[in-house]
Amino acid sequence: MPPVERGKSALAGLGIPLTLAPMEALLVAELPKEAGWQFEPKWDGFRCLAFRAGPDVEIKAKSGKSLSRFFPEVLDNLRALPPKQFVLDGELVIPVEGELSFDALQMRLHPAESRIRRLAQETPATFVAFDCLLRKARQPLLDRPFEERRSALQAFLARDRKGISLTPFTRDLRKARSWLARRQLALDGVIAKRLDLPYRPGERAMLKVKCLRTADCVVGGFRYASGERRVGSLLLGLYDDGGLLHHVGFTSAISDRDKPALTARLKKLIEPPGFTGDAPGGPSRWSTERSTEWQPLRPTLVVEVRYDHVTGDRFRHGTQLVRWRPDKSPRQCTFDQLPKTSAAAAVL
Repeated sequence: MPPVERGKSALAGLGIPLTLAPMEALLVAELPKEAGWQFEPKWDGFRCLAFRAGPDVEIKAKSGKSLSRFFPEVLDNLRALPPKQFVLDGELVIPVEGELSFDALQMRLHPAESRIRRLAQETPATFVAFDCLLRKARQPLLDRPFEERRSALQAFLARDRKGISLTPFTRDLRKARSWLARRQLALDGVIAKRLDLPYRPGERAMLKVKCLRTADCVVGGFRYASGERRVGSLLLGLYDDGGLLHHVGFTSAISDRDKPALTARLKKLIEPPGFTGDAPGGPSRWSTERSTEWQPLRPTLVVEVRYDHVTGDRFRHGTQLVRWRPDKSPRQCTFDQLPKTSAAAAVL
């Protein structure tokens, strides 16, 4: 039997499927004040699950795609751990000059193996672990409370390991708030987890407060700049529970340097309908010819944008383009990213 098949069968025998969706967090405005919560940093990286069965290791992104070929050094570090069987939930980060670099992560998503190997040497990634889903084959910990899983994780990573880190935590609300107030460069926000919470795959069962309000959106269309054939703004969309893509706003924060290449890229993706729910440029007394003209796109591109307020499930003002998100599936861009005033009560 070829080695690839052996690897697949070994990992399949762990007792947790490779298709497992990571548990997610619901965006809220404030950290919960009640007892029984643990607070952890929200890292600015690639969320993933790490699977190991003997020599066979796999890293799966939130989208379900494999990240293994892009991070060979992480595979080596996971194989070097004493336990031969495990499933860990964590985040891939790359520190560069004392700061975490998301751009360095994106540079890894390249087809050339030679470039990936070079970058793995120059800017090695670290796997930051924050949950243990399995330590022995066919004995998953998904139904166990988080407090027990955290203890298992701490025993698992009791010693320092190359390229593997254990995320810090606090159960002191004041300290967690101080993390947010300091706006640390390496911190994207704070995650709150109930100590009695089982692992709920694919559900937004945790809470998160971001240092900045951001959302991942699908680029469902674009408008040309006035009087030009270059992109002027990207039209943003989010999916509802029924799978319809709704227009929620726009971003025009595109540098002149990037516009020619981006325009060429977008033209290749022009395809109706773009938005399958609420579409841009609907008739109103304020509509102009230009405001109703837009180019629909095949929904494959995802961007992270920063916004200030949401009104009626739409961004009130234009948003700031933060970065492209090739690691995320468009279907993960849903309305439940947006803050809800009763979010804490919904989770409790």
